[in-house]
Amino acid sequence: MIPHISRLLELWRIAAHYRLDTLIAKDDLPVKVKPLVKIIALHPAAWSSKQYKNPERLKQALEDMGPLAIKLGQLLSTRRDLIPPEILNQLIILQDRVKPFDVHTVKARIQNSLKADINTLFQRFDEQPLAAASIAQVHTAALHDGKEVIIKVTRPDIKQQILQDFEILTWLGKHFENRLEAARALHVNQIIQDYRQTILNELDLTLEADNTRRMRAYFKGSDMMYVPEVYMESTDVMVAERITGVPISDTDTFDRLNIDRKRLAENGLKIFFTQVLRDNFFHADMHPGNIFVETMASQKPRYIALDCAIMGELSKQDQMNVARMLLAVMNSDFDQLVHIIYQAAWVPPSIDQDALAREMRRTVGPMVAKPMNELDFAGILLQIMDIARRFNLEIPPQLMLLIKTLIHVEGLGTALYPQLDIWKLAQPILSDWVKANTSPTKSLKHLRQHLPEFMLSAQEIPNLILESLSSLKTQSQWQDKQVRELQNIRIQLESQQKRSWIFGSMMAILISLALVTPWFIAIPLIACSAIIAAWRLAK
Repeated sequence: MIPHISRLLELWRIAAHYRLDTLIAKDDLPVKVKPLVKIIALHPAAWSSKQYKNPERLKQALEDMGPLAIKLGQLLSTRRDLIPPEILNQLIILQDRVKPFDVHTVKARIQNSLKADINTLFQRFDEQPLAAASIAQVHTAALHDGKEVIIKVTRPDIKQQILQDFEILTWLGKHFENRLEAARALHVNQIIQDYRQTILNELDLTLEADNTRRMRAYFKGSDMMYVPEVYMESTDVMVAERITGVPISDTDTFDRLNIDRKRLAENGLKIFFTQVLRDNFFHADMHPGNIFVETMASQKPRYIALDCAIMGELSKQDQMNVARMLLAVMNSDFDQLVHIIYQAAWVPPSIDQDALAREMRRTVGPMVAKPMNELDFAGILLQIMDIARRFNLEIPPQLMLLIKTLIHVEGLGTALYPQLDIWKLAQPILSDWVKANTSPTKSLKHLRQHLPEFMLSAQEIPNLILESLSSLKTQSQWQDKQVRELQNIRIQLESQQKRSWIFGSMMAILISLALVTPWFIAIPLIACSAIIAAWRLAK
């Protein structure tokens, strides 16, 4: 059953009212999307709408649709290579200029959440919002000690709508998984559930505060990135240090201040791999509204990480797999790539590894050989999805957030410095990390660090051995019992077969006698023989 039909009808009405079907030429649409676009025009709201092909209406429509639609717009806003400029400019507004909510509601939420009057908390509170996004909006203020701060406040009454929208997405995910092999291989529904939890976590600003403090500790004293300090937090409110900088997309300011965009782009890539490999804690919502650059020190500007609500982490094994896979792709060693995928159990054991390697080499190889300004991570991703469908390749859900972040990194890097050679820069970073984490010294260090745990575990070895032996004994007894029962069944079947043969033989003899013997002799003879046969069969 389709969930929340009224919500689906509302989304249909919004799409029709703003005539989203007219923004992109029908010839540029994928074949499978065209029927959906036609459905938009069938709604009565489309009949009375006079403004066709107006890019501003896309931003308005996404705002009316709610937080998840705005998130989608933010993701697309980093793809200058895919989105027409007139539409892209409207999507960029969604990064921090969504419709704000009432300032009286803002003040009430701050006072209720922090349990104090607004004048007690702040020396100055600015009613005009600095920024407004999908989940929260930001106001500036000053503490009583003179520190300039920002106050982030979550939007009221959005949780119920988010939950409804995710129930619809879950239904769609199950629908696709039941019908598309690629959707099953990607665990689409699991990805939806993971993202659902991620968005719900974003509604709790205490989690964002913890993430911010953790990342600040990782980059303490760094000359490449700065993370603001958090002063106060609650579920609905977070008060943090105010920073001075411009969004990473403001290339005009970088050029005016003679900031080296190449160096800035290279540092951004180094920061990303540092987060993924060194810290195993990476910013997974890297649109320009969340990534700023200092402008005071133009010779050595640092990045400023904001909005640490959506963070990613990988298991140690997934870290190693990702690093080795990227190295294999950079070296065009697709046999090694498939071997790593096979070791990670992401393909069935029966898969033809040579055929998979050939397919990777044929489709992905030419794409990754291109320079950065021609590189298309989204295109590579689509090719991998198609290969996944045909070879039953399973991409674990925990890696999809990393792939999404890579798409963000590509979009930001291309806009900042199109000639950035991502492979040349990343290769030594990945090689050094893999070598460091597979060296004997690292293994000995790991052993030394966990020696107390190993010693404690060793005390349990005798018990584990006894339990294993007992289990084997029990299993052996069960197997012996099964063998005996099977032997009894075989004996019974052989006995039944023998009895059937005796009975059949006797009946054949009796019928023969009846044909050649007078009836007054044959009848008593048949009766006596039948009684004897029945007695023998009963035994």
